[in-house]
Amino acid sequence: MTKAYWIARVDVNDQDGYPQYVETAKPAFERFGAVFLVRGGKTNAIEGPGRARNVVIEFPSFQHAVDCYNSPEYQEAVKIRQKVADGEIVIVEGI
Repeated sequence: MTKAYWIARVDVNDQDGYPQYVETAKPAFERFGAVFLVRGGKTNAIEGPGRARNVVIEFPSFQHAVDCYNSPEYQEAVKIRQKVADGEIVIVEGI
């Protein structure tokens, strides 16, 4: 089975509200076998606009990654994240 990855680029606008998103999203990540490979850290936007926070999350399969995003648990977290941060998430199939 080919793994898949969420690549998220985020600017957090409300540092106090962001932890609520993280806690709300946690059950979905656990349920779908998410493994965080990158979570924040030092960056260098060498081409194009960058974001302050970059996250790479590995999933057992593309379907797991899609199902996690669409799960009721994660959709609750989305409502919080969209209030406290701006960003993009893409799902990419591994090789």
